[in-house]
Amino acid sequence: MAPGEKIKAKIKKNLPVTGPQAPTIKELMRWYCLNTNTHGCRRIVVSRGRLRRLLWILFTLTAVALIFWQCALLILSFYTVSVSIKIHFQKLDFPAVTICNINPYKYSAVRPLLADLEQETRAALKTLYGFSEIESRRKRREAEPWSSAWEGTQPKFLNLIPLMVFNEGETSKATDFLTGQKRRVSGSIIHKASDVMHVQESKEVVGFQLCSNDTSSCAVYTFSSGVNAIQEWYKLHYMNIMAQVPLEKKINMSYSAEELLVTCFFDGVSCDARNFTLFHHPMYGNCYTFNNKENETIHSTSMGGSEYGLQVILYINEEEYNPFLVSSTGAKVIVHRQDEYPFIEDVGTEIETAMATSIGMHLTESFKLGEPYSQCTEDGSDVPIKNIYNAVYSLQICLHSCFQTKMVERCGCAQYSQPLPPAANYCNYQQHPNWMYCYYELHQAFVREQLGCQSMCREACSFKEWTLTTSLAQWPSVVSEKWLLRVLTWDQGQQIKRKLNKTDLAKLLIFYKDLNQRSIMESPANSVEMLLSNFGGQLGLWMSCSVVCVIEIIEVFFIDSLSIIARHQWQKAKRWWARRQAPTCPEAPPSLRGQDNPVLDIDDDLPTFTSALRLPPAPGAQVPGTPPPRYNTLRLERAFSNQLTDTQVPAES
Repeated sequence: MAPGEKIKAKIKKNLPVTGPQAPTIKELMRWYCLNTNTHGCRRIVVSRGRLRRLLWILFTLTAVALIFWQCALLILSFYTVSVSIKIHFQKLDFPAVTICNINPYKYSAVRPLLADLEQETRAALKTLYGFSEIESRRKRREAEPWSSAWEGTQPKFLNLIPLMVFNEGETSKATDFLTGQKRRVSGSIIHKASDVMHVQESKEVVGFQLCSNDTSSCAVYTFSSGVNAIQEWYKLHYMNIMAQVPLEKKINMSYSAEELLVTCFFDGVSCDARNFTLFHHPMYGNCYTFNNKENETIHSTSMGGSEYGLQVILYINEEEYNPFLVSSTGAKVIVHRQDEYPFIEDVGTEIETAMATSIGMHLTESFKLGEPYSQCTEDGSDVPIKNIYNAVYSLQICLHSCFQTKMVERCGCAQYSQPLPPAANYCNYQQHPNWMYCYYELHQAFVREQLGCQSMCREACSFKEWTLTTSLAQWPSVVSEKWLLRVLTWDQGQQIKRKLNKTDLAKLLIFYKDLNQRSIMESPANSVEMLLSNFGGQLGLWMSCSVVCVIEIIEVFFIDSLSIIARHQWQKAKRWWARRQAPTCPEAPPSLRGQDNPVLDIDDDLPTFTSALRLPPAPGAQVPGTPPPRYNTLRLERAFSNQLTDTQVPAES
């Protein structure tokens, strides 16, 4: 071996190894703390005294914990939104306005279909109240035998859904309206409170019993008011009867547009029934929509105020009201988008007769961000519920569609007040005798959120909402009543064959109070750039660290540490294999510091001479001392002179 190579091997054998190539994790951590830019780690090593070192360890760990906590909060709050509200003045499209009479069908036209039901209802009221005494003392007479009321005719509606009276605190027995006798009642008692009126002074409640097809399970629905009990009982039979009537016949029995609309003005221009579109609602009959999507053009308004909105006078015709189906007089109106379904029964505004109802509107348009910021849906295509309405998706449409679908699945038929799903029929007694019990049970489960509809349905991401402000005024006034009613009677002479009364009319004004449209928009509150900036701020605040320091930490604590561990395991494996291959050979002494270092064996850089001089002596090695002086060097002059004499003699000869 060349002398240079020997020197290099000897220096590598004894040179202490530090930095990422340190032989132990302890020395690696010490090297990192002395050379890193994070001040806390350096203070752990250079501090004198255990107390100071312990405090700096505590401070450093606390700072690291705070960094992780703050960064976790930043990540968790990444998908948050900021809401901006913009108010701008512009020409606005007028919304669709749907108007319905509270009474769905003319009583004179529908009465033949409801004759038997009306007869039994009047007999039940006579048995419960006693009509001869209700106005004076409101006391219930003794139950009369049904034979005197029916004259041998057996009622069928009371047999299907028996009406009963319950005394307070006695739920196992009830008085049957049909026989006037008490009988034992089985099944759960479901009480529906009411604030209309009480049946009588003796604190009795009225209800009816519903049972399943096999009568194995029953439920009794009670009401604190006989008014609500009779109306609910009547409504169930009414829906059963009307579900079997063809749609065309129901349209003919309801009000036409010419009958409902007496006068019409929009934006100061006269309008008529041709500007309204027929919309038949199962519970409200013929309704009419102004400015619908089926119109050629969507009306808009460029001015605010009542003069630039929709003004109509409605003919209510109180004489044609069904006395048992509805208990109020007037109309219902709802403001909605052109492509929305008008849920008149849920959010409709009632209009009184003999009154002028002014409805001022403010438009608010909302835009929400979809996933992952919220659970809203753009068009309902990602909602696992089929839309059975011929309208754009909304949360109400989803909930009603879900309930109607569950109704068809569990009860075998559809509920009358909602649209029909494909290949389904409305419930009736002939095909589904006990559908009402299934309907009530399903409705209770829907209210308790047991059907899963509330969890599956989601809110729409964009929608328009009109905030309504309603005001009332007496109309017509006393001084103008005579001439105004005469003129309106003359105008409607062909449609109405009698003199108009002010209780038959209602005036409606719908308009924009101003043209200030408010837009509520959501935008992402964070971005990737902002998140990285916040991370850097947290690192600099708590550890005076940067992204490069983080990379350094990852390299030292993971890559280098794992490398040292793997290196030690490899050395152990090599020694174990050597002992197994040569069991008789004596074990070699442990290598000195830095000896047989695989990393150093491949390092071709020669150490400097200064570093080699600073090397400590190897253990057991002999330190070379100063050699003793050689005294024969004093004889150099004599030896030199002898050599000189010898050289001169041959020259002379």
